[in-house]
Amino acid sequence: MSEPILVADDLIAGYLPGVDILRGCSVEVSGGELVGIIGPNGAGKSTLVKAVFGLVKIRSGSVRLGNEDITSLPAHKLVAAGVGYVPQRENVFGALTVEENLRMGLFLRPDAWDQRWEFVTEMFPRLGERATQRAGLLSGGERQMLAMGRALMMDPSVLLLDEPSAGLSPANQDLIFERVRAICDTGVSVLMVEQNARRCLQICDRAYVLDQGKDAHTGTGHDLLHDPKVVELYLGMLGKVD
Repeated sequence: MSEPILVADDLIAGYLPGVDILRGCSVEVSGGELVGIIGPNGAGKSTLVKAVFGLVKIRSGSVRLGNEDITSLPAHKLVAAGVGYVPQRENVFGALTVEENLRMGLFLRPDAWDQRWEFVTEMFPRLGERATQRAGLLSGGERQMLAMGRALMMDPSVLLLDEPSAGLSPANQDLIFERVRAICDTGVSVLMVEQNARRCLQICDRAYVLDQGKDAHTGTGHDLLHDPKVVELYLGMLGKVD
């Protein structure tokens, strides 16, 4: 495994004063690695990626990108440093076209349009086909592709994904997971929060199980998928493998 490119160390964070959602959570992502975050509802999964991206106040602990401390930096500085983020909801500009959404993702480097347009539309051919269509008229799967494509326009070294399969049909979920794996295979490190725990573990290199704001278990996706304790406590019947 290569050196960690993203390290969140002993994070304590929350939305309200005195109420901690993360209670000493630590995760690492190495270069070109796909890391999944799974766990029960309320475990702090989405809070973790929001804290890494500076959207939730970190009371203690640190976030590092390579050798740089990026703890609580504003979003535009994180994007410029190489961190992309795709929120679960309201992640496209519905009144803008597909092309306009992608241009919004490149507002810090407009001169790189041709190169990044080619990369993103090769990854998501449907976006090229619908370049002039308003994002609000896209299907749920297409909107998720657009949100991911926009985050990729700045050529990030790390991509944070919050529930990329949420609300999608099984077919679109499979397509999104396939694309997430393909993005990682290009060299982009991915930290993905996902409720579909079984599918997440099937495609990720490593994963963390969060529980009550802490990393309760960690291991390769394969090992966690076949760990009887993880299956019993966190995956239930959906996690059982024949």
